[in-house]
Amino acid sequence: MALSYKARRRWALIILLLGMPLYILLAIGLVAAAFSYFGRPPMWAEFAIYVFLGVIWVFPFKKVFMGIGQADPDASQNDR
Repeated sequence: MALSYKARRRWALIILLLGMPLYILLAIGLVAAAFSYFGRPPMWAEFAIYVFLGVIWVFPFKKVFMGIGQADPDASQNDR
């Protein structure tokens, strides 16, 4: 079942305001734990890990964020 435009906007807001900070804390914690266990990698590898983690989170939510910045396609012409 596809989400309505308003539902996608609400979920996008929840994901950005609650999910992103939680994901950032989780990613930093897991990377720090891995570094303490395996040792610290070179700076370029650490940068690559953080870039990868910064990009990969969006793929599960791609359908939620598609078209959010545009006008509501279900709204009448007077509501826009």
